[in-house]
This record gives sequence, structure tokens and C-alpha cells, in this order.
Amino acid sequence: MIKRTLLDGLKSHLTNKQFSLIVGPRQAGKTTLMLLLRDYLEKKGEKSVLLNLDIESDATFFSSQEKLLSKIRLELGTENGFVFIDEIQRKENAGLFLKGIYDMGLPYKFIISGSGSIELKEKIHESLAGRKRLFELSTVSFREFVDFRTNYNYSDMMSEFYNLETQKTHVLLNEYLHFGGYPRVITAESVEEKRKEMDEIYRSYIEKDISLLLKIQKTEKISELVRLTASQIGRLVNYHEISNTLNIATETLKKYLRYLEKTFIINRINPFFKNVRKEITKATIYYFRDIGLKNYSSGIFTATADILDQDFLFQNFIYNILRDIYPHGMISIKFWRTLDRAKVDFILSSGDNHVPIEVKYKSMRSPEVNRSFRSFIKKYSPGKAIIVNLDYKDSVKIENTEVLFLPYYEMENNMVF
Repeated sequence: MIKRTLLDGLKSHLTNKQFSLIVGPRQAGKTTLMLLLRDYLEKKGEKSVLLNLDIESDATFFSSQEKLLSKIRLELGTENGFVFIDEIQRKENAGLFLKGIYDMGLPYKFIISGSGSIELKEKIHESLAGRKRLFELSTVSFREFVDFRTNYNYSDMMSEFYNLETQKTHVLLNEYLHFGGYPRVITAESVEEKRKEMDEIYRSYIEKDISLLLKIQKTEKISELVRLTASQIGRLVNYHEISNTLNIATETLKKYLRYLEKTFIINRINPFFKNVRKEITKATIYYFRDIGLKNYSSGIFTATADILDQDFLFQNFIYNILRDIYPHGMISIKFWRTLDRAKVDFILSSGDNHVPIEVKYKSMRSPEVNRSFRSFIKKYSPGKAIIVNLDYKDSVKIENTEVLFLPYYEMENNMVF
């Protein structure tokens, strides 16, 4: 069993009457998390009921609010209890359905989960404003992966493990950069089993989520779009070029990309700019939520493949770490490009404070700072700047900016906001 850090937050929210709404990509481990939470409650002597809308016999109870409540009362009585509802995205107009239940002031605590869908990402959020707390479960993070792979022997000493066992850490990084963080892929024992698990996850996503969501039978264009996007992570996207390649309208392309975002497959980041004459203002870059899925889509899902875009893959890896550190848009994550081709991989922004981050997939031996990074520092005078690399740690001063050189495994311990 892979331990998930989100479990502690869910436990803390059990005494809050708000709905606990768990969202995330298909097969990320939401159902397992709910079962662990239910087991935790039952060991404390609490009563609970679990209903899964993917199970036909359970889905019948959602034909009306009264029928659902009758089922809950049958299982829990009329006093306190915990109601787990899995795959809520299967319920049409789920937001209004749940809002009505919440507003009844019932004595039950609801823990609800669902895979990515437009209904979940938009309508449920809007309908349940002030009535829910959102818990987003991504695929397994690198820290969770390392903790699992080391049999939880260093759970309270991860920083020490990273610094002392650098070779083991890099071996684990290499595995993670190839296969990503889907739980079923991680626990599969052979490369062939991992490939089969990822194939099932990918097909299930395309055939169930996207096909139903877009109400289309032929999903070849979506599959090809996922493949093309996977081949261009970290690069400026040319919508016209991709639409021509796929032979679809540009607006259709953008709609498909929005759906890939809303279903937890990719993330879009936009440019940081102050000078519209010298800096790129309208381009877009995409990264994948799971690196293994990106590799599978690119056709390089193997432990021995020579991954040609290793630098961009490492950028994707660092982006995912930043997204986990700063969730829900509290700190904006952008990129910087100028018309004369200067670039910085990421810019973290909070108000008027900006922190540039450059990503280097290499073992550094000295504090190297490239021209583009110096250009951003000179132009914007940030208080702090970061260069992420494989294993070098140092700091230097450039004008009034402190430039930190950090190994990737120390990112979580060096939050800049």
C-alpha cells in the first residue's frame, strides 16, 4: 500500500460539516484513499456507508435525493455517521443534487470523490460554494514514491536520506522519470506489466472520460493530440501547426486541450511579461500531470529507452513539484521568453514579488548562471532566484539578488513564498 500524504488532511476534515470533495485523475488512488479513511473510522467505532456510482446496484439509489437518504438511514440510522460516495461524476447534475442534500442540515458527514470531468471541475464547484473543501489527489509524488520504495524506513528523515544516499536517490529519480506515479504502474513488478497497466489506464481515460465527455465515437484525433502534446512539453505551442497536423479547426483544437486540462491530463502555463514590445505575451506551454503517461503517449514507456527530451522531462518533473508546493493558484507559475530568445523556465509570482527558476538536468560543479537568467535578474531585480539541478548546492549574489543552487530533492524544503 502506497501511503498518501493527503490522508492526514482528510482525517482532519472529518469533524467539519462541509463536504470533503476528493478530485483527481482516473486511477490516481481516490477509491483506495476512501477505503483507508473508512477503515480508520470503523476502527474508532464510527458507522459508515460506501456507495459507488460505477456499481449499478448502488447507482439506483441516486435516482432521487429521498431515495438516497432512505438508503443512508437504513444503513446508519438517524444519528451521526459517515457517507462515502465514489465516482460522483456519473450522476447528472451532481452539483445541484448534492447542494440540496447539504442544505437539509443532515447529521451525516459526506466524503465524495470523482474523476476529472467538466461537471466536477465547474458545476459542482459552483453549486457547492461554501459547502465543500476540495482535496486534489494527483498521482503519486516523487517523495511518496521514494518513501514507498524505501519501505518507509526514512519517513521522518527524507532530507537526510536524499543527502546521504544520493546514488540511490538518482536511481529512484530515473525510475520515476520513466514510469511516473500511477499507483498500479508503480506496484507492477515488471516493465511489461507496467506497460500493460498504463495501457489500460490510457484506454480507460480515452474511451470512458473523453469519449463520453465530448460525445464522440472516434477518438483518434484526441489520441493523436495527446501524443503531439507529449512530444512538445516545455516548448511554445503553435496552435496553427497542430491544427493543420490533425486536420481540425483551431477552435476545436483549443477546446480539446481545455478538456485535457479539466480531466487532469495536462496543465497549461502562460507567459510572464511586463514589456509587450520585447517579451512574449500570448504563447502557451503545456506539461503533463503524470510523467509516465507523457512517456507512454510518446511511445518511450520503457526503462531502457534513450529519452531524447530528458531536459524537458526534468522540467516537467520540477513543474509538478512546484504545482504541489503551491496548489490552487495561490502562487502563479509562469514562464518567461523574450523576442530575442532569452528564456527562464519558471517564474513564481505573488503580487509584485517574482522568483525566477531555471532547471538544469545535470550535475553542476560550480555556480554557473547563463545569460538569460542574468538578463531577467538585471531587468526585474528579484530578491531571490533559484537554479535547480541534480546535486549541487550553493548560493551567490548577483547585484541585489540571492541566487540559490538547489538539488531537486530540496525544493520542498526551500519554499520561497
